Amino acid sequence: MAKGQRHALRPTLRATWEGHLRLSLVTCPVALYTATERSADIHFNLINPKTHNRIHMQTVDAGTGKPVDRSGLVRGFAVAKNKYVLLDKEELDAVKLESTRLIDIEHFVDADVIDRIYWDEPYYLAPSGKTGIEAFAVIRAAMAKQNKVALGRLVLHQRERLCALEPRDSGILLTTLRTHEEVRDSDAVFDQRLPKPDAGMLEVAEKIIAQREAEFDPSKFKDRYEDALRELIARKKKGEKLVATEPEEPEGKVVDLMDALRRSLKGEGAGRDKAERFMAARHKSTRRKTRKRNSGRRRAA
Repeated sequence: MAKGQRHALRPTLRATWEGHLRLSLVTCPVALYTATERSADIHFNLINPKTHNRIHMQTVDAGTGKPVDRSGLVRGFAVAKNKYVLLDKEELDAVKLESTRLIDIEHFVDADVIDRIYWDEPYYLAPSGKTGIEAFAVIRAAMAKQNKVALGRLVLHQRERLCALEPRDSGILLTTLRTHEEVRDSDAVFDQRLPKPDAGMLEVAEKIIAQREAEFDPSKFKDRYEDALRELIARKKKGEKLVATEPEEPEGKVVDLMDALRRSLKGEGAGRDKAERFMAARHKSTRRKTRKRNSGRRRAA
């Protein structure tokens, strides 16, 4: 985004969180803003096709079946079947940690020691007003000079989150981090008995990687699915009759992987197509073998 556009948008941004940033005895007021947006997404409404009217959702009591006013509802934590501990807004607001309105920097680490799987949502952290702006500038400059990432905590959306802070432009990028409990063990998914790659195939694959090396430019990425949806909506709006087409079934013939790799080196089209056919056919073969094994087990039982 151009700098002019960024300044034009700043007055319309609404802070997600406001409080203070503290490093030891140095404190400054700050505001947190979401760093991403989804305003370009296509949103659908649920429509009754017989009347072309939108569906109105009602809050209904599960026991009586009668509609209730949302403003009178409270939160409940299930302790047994149909038994809940009820908590109203005042009681929830009474659970206040220091991190509810304070980001206390606890440690400094190198950015590359944080596994990428732990990085979650990005936010922009900026000074809130002119008071304490010098303290903010000192904290930010010190992190930039030391090339370190700060670790702290804050309460966001009724959860205390671990967060990483790093200098970005004239402010700070704050990224919430997932906890160890939130990250699943990969052993449950990854096959630990992968075959050792053939040396010749590995060499060709490495050449393909070198051939396709490029700079990362996110501006070149376009959501083709959303573009297709927009085209679909435009055609329907014009009154065109649309017919769904069946996706092409991949050929069942298993191709030679080395041949597919070599063709990929020569040109993208045929080589990539053949490699995809090989993987699809291999997947089909694996599924057939699994079905046979399961069938044999059932007959044995």
